[in-house]
Amino acid sequence: MKLGRGKKSPSPPAELPERGATVTLSMAGGTRLPGRIMESSPEVLLIVVTVPIRPFTDKQLGELVLEYNSKRGRMRLRGLFSMEEGQSDVVRLQDPRSVEVVQQRDYVRIRSARPVLVYSGKSGQMQSFTVDLSGGGFQLAGPDTLRLGEEVRFSLTLTPGVTPVTGTARVVRVTPEGRRAVAFESISDLDRRRLVRFIFECQRDERRRGLNKEA
Repeated sequence: MKLGRGKKSPSPPAELPERGATVTLSMAGGTRLPGRIMESSPEVLLIVVTVPIRPFTDKQLGELVLEYNSKRGRMRLRGLFSMEEGQSDVVRLQDPRSVEVVQQRDYVRIRSARPVLVYSGKSGQMQSFTVDLSGGGFQLAGPDTLRLGEEVRFSLTLTPGVTPVTGTARVVRVTPEGRRAVAFESISDLDRRRLVRFIFECQRDERRRGLNKEA
């Protein structure tokens, strides 16, 4: 009897999120839900959604994308999503496969002091300002109470009177001066585009001022 040649399953990404890692479930309508990895293996990921939700419909499950940060950049995974039996806030991802890698280190970074509210589960709400900005995160002048690896919520004001850019971020570096560099964990596509456009406009204004000085 001849055996048909089946299609080989796509290989899982080299860097899957580890147990305890913070991730984001991105839905087709633009909704982004924060989550955390409960269990991790090359074949299956279990994700607990860390905000109150209703169970996903079959259509929503078919459109989900899992996002997380890795050394390669911002990873986006697809696969077979399902609700874990008996648990309305736990999602199972079988056969995870990479669909996109966004190299966050390629984002342009500018020096810019913009007011930002930081919300920490340990320290509460704190007012600070950025030292620099990029499409992948920013560096804070303070506070020095934020710890390496800590996750925070932020509200970044680019222009007074305009809706701030919001999301979650993680402290990924502490400079010798005590400044905290944070990388975005969850930010809407719209807010990221607004931020990148703001950075582009700042660069353009800087070039104009340079040309005027030379004239």
